[in-house]
Amino acid sequence: MLALCDLGLVLGLLFLSTPAMGSCLDNYQELLGQLQKQADFMQHTSMLLDPYISIQGLDKDGLKKHCRERPGVFPSKDALQQLSRQEFLQILNTTLGHVLHRLRTLQKDIPKAQDLEKLNIAKLNIRGFKNNIHCMAQLLPGSLEKTEPTPTGPGASPSPTPISDAFQRRLEGCRFLHGYHRFMHSVGQVFREWGQSPSRSRRHSPRRGLRKGKHRTHLSSRNKRLMPRGWLPR
Repeated sequence: MLALCDLGLVLGLLFLSTPAMGSCLDNYQELLGQLQKQADFMQHTSMLLDPYISIQGLDKDGLKKHCRERPGVFPSKDALQQLSRQEFLQILNTTLGHVLHRLRTLQKDIPKAQDLEKLNIAKLNIRGFKNNIHCMAQLLPGSLEKTEPTPTGPGASPSPTPISDAFQRRLEGCRFLHGYHRFMHSVGQVFREWGQSPSRSRRHSPRRGLRKGKHRTHLSSRNKRLMPRGWLPR
């Protein structure tokens, strides 16, 4: 069962990330701050990997050391940093869709209701995070509207290759979750880099850009009125 302090933190993040599922903030910096906090929270192994290892009995006889990310399942930090911001959001949205699909598969190997609590909360966090990704994509210039709010029904992500051996299936599950938490750590670092480039952030705030444009237009028209008749602007 979740400790009360953990549950309070989770519910606080849910409240933070979803004013209403599908609604959006229009402030770039505030939305970026939410995405950073969500990614930082979701990278913690205590949310999924640690409980899964305990439930599946992989914390015994040195089995935990085999729970290492399988290369190529999740994009690396270097690969994410090479993407444009719109491309990054698109890859992030698609990857998290695959994670939700995989969590539904892992759920079948967790029969006890009390053990499903953290997994269900993790899925809610991912859906809220995906909603904020959609909102951020709308704020960036040149938005192609590729990211969409998370549907409530099952996604169309491809199913993982069936594994007949139950023990091997548990190992693959923990390796996947290890990769997921590492991926979210990389995502948080990329979002933090966005915040460390204030000039780029301002350029990606359409409302601020519009206000700036209006101000320049006003000054230009005023200068024209003050120009003596017969003078030509250089």
